[in-house]
Amino acid sequence: MRIGIMGLGRIGAFHAETLAGLEAVESLVVTDPSPDTAAVAGRLGATAVDSPEEVLAAGVDGVVIAAATDAHPGLVLAAVRAGVPVFCEKPVARTMKEGVEVRDAVKDSGVPIQIGYNRRFDPGFAAARAAVARGELGLLHTVRSTTLDPEPPPPAYITASGGIFRDCSVHDFDIIRWVTGREVTEVYVTGSNRGAKYIAAAGDADTTAALLTLDDKTLALVSNSRHNARGYDVRMELHGFKDSIAVGLEDRLPLRSVEPGTAFPAAAPHHFFMDRFAVAYRAELIAFTEVVAGLRSSPCTVEDALEAGWIAEACTLSLRERRAVRIEEVRTA
Repeated sequence: MRIGIMGLGRIGAFHAETLAGLEAVESLVVTDPSPDTAAVAGRLGATAVDSPEEVLAAGVDGVVIAAATDAHPGLVLAAVRAGVPVFCEKPVARTMKEGVEVRDAVKDSGVPIQIGYNRRFDPGFAAARAAVARGELGLLHTVRSTTLDPEPPPPAYITASGGIFRDCSVHDFDIIRWVTGREVTEVYVTGSNRGAKYIAAAGDADTTAALLTLDDKTLALVSNSRHNARGYDVRMELHGFKDSIAVGLEDRLPLRSVEPGTAFPAAAPHHFFMDRFAVAYRAELIAFTEVVAGLRSSPCTVEDALEAGWIAEACTLSLRERRAVRIEEVRTA
């Protein structure tokens, strides 16, 4: 198949290299305003064009949208109007209002849309979901989800990100829903700023803790920080009345044990998301080629992405007003 790629920044170029190595992909058509686009295209044996419109006119079977967030709604709608299946990096849009407008505009189109929540394709998280579904843990009572970045993004990114809950924690929110099969009903959040001053200046927190109540009364604790000097730390614990399991408890875990005689973890820590989730990113794009081929439905829909977004909205409000917030307070549609 022929796949178009709109956006060749860090994640777009990474996706392009992954797609170029997939057996199902015969050719790529790429576009980005960067002057480096031709060089990237040449390295991958791809065709470079000047605009998204030219990508859609190039006979592509599917498109991958990895452009800036502000461009997502317009690019998704353009691809749907052209009848071309879409993979779009999260979020669907910068605001929930725009996200709802996209959902409503595409819901009867029949064109599949996959949103890029890569943790759903990580072998550890998939195994955890299967264990929960099989009842191996019994009734769940506690979930702990952690995402700690090795260093904060640059100031320009922070000011445009929408905040730590919409940018970072939203991955935890999505994977909690996916692994447990439950919905979040209420959140309570606290946060602090003890690191980069430009994060506080942007009105954001650099470290947060969120307590989520799920619809079956399971409690989920989400820990996030922009500062984790040892590396990129993504983990999940699930505790039930029959058993407890963990995702990310492996030799590249960026955590140093000080227990005497303990050599775990023994390998170099994960540095960033591209090495921690390399397998997941590849599996995610393989899944998209299967969506394009009509072999499966979207494994992460616009509706899924919006549900994680409502949790992020509630957390943002909770931090600002220092109180518990129910999801129904922020859900507008």
